Amino acid sequence: MTTYGLLIFDGAEELDFTGPWEVFTASSMLRDHADTALLIAERPDAVRCNKGMRVLPDHTLDDHPPLDVLLVPGGNGTRREVSNPVLIDWIRETAADAAWTTSVCTGALLLHEAGPARGRRVATHYQFEDALRARGEITVVDDARFVVDGNLVTSQGVSAGIDMALWLIGSLHGRAHARAVRRYIQYEPAPPYLADEPVVAHDPGTVQLLATPRPSARPAPPRDHFSDTV
Repeated sequence: MTTYGLLIFDGAEELDFTGPWEVFTASSMLRDHADTALLIAERPDAVRCNKGMRVLPDHTLDDHPPLDVLLVPGGNGTRREVSNPVLIDWIRETAADAAWTTSVCTGALLLHEAGPARGRRVATHYQFEDALRARGEITVVDDARFVVDGNLVTSQGVSAGIDMALWLIGSLHGRAHARAVRRYIQYEPAPPYLADEPVVAHDPGTVQLLATPRPSARPAPPRDHFSDTV
């Protein structure tokens, strides 16, 4: 049995924790509900997330069971919570006992303040890489979808947490299981507008979409992840 604890707080980015939540709970379902995923907050009141979603936690910092996996999301709320000693102390103590400590987006800021990310290699949102690097005692890997450094797994922003969570359940329960979870949640990223390039057709009043981008318009593929274990 694996117990996943996902921290939430006012201003947490919704998909930072709901994406991994979907992966973890789908994984549990495919394992005959062997695992548990919990939302944990400082107080029992509803949390208002970054885009306005309101979420009720399952437990508070003081009453949750032992965690195998700790996940810390990002969002604008991290800029406030980095100065919250109650939350930072809890992250430090909980990470020390967890088998895996993970973050999505600017959750890496809280892991740095609490200690687990100090002296480690991490990923964070691309707009926050320089700011996190400037804090010192940390190696920020630019353009990495997620980074594995020992038992610390950190990802870029928002949707990248899904990739990180899939890698993690693959490490815990096998690659075949991770593939089955990916198929179940139909995670097959094919974003529109990435490959389609608008060009003016022969009729000046219409726009044609090319199925194949021009080479100069194709973005450089990001590095998937860095790991000291694979």
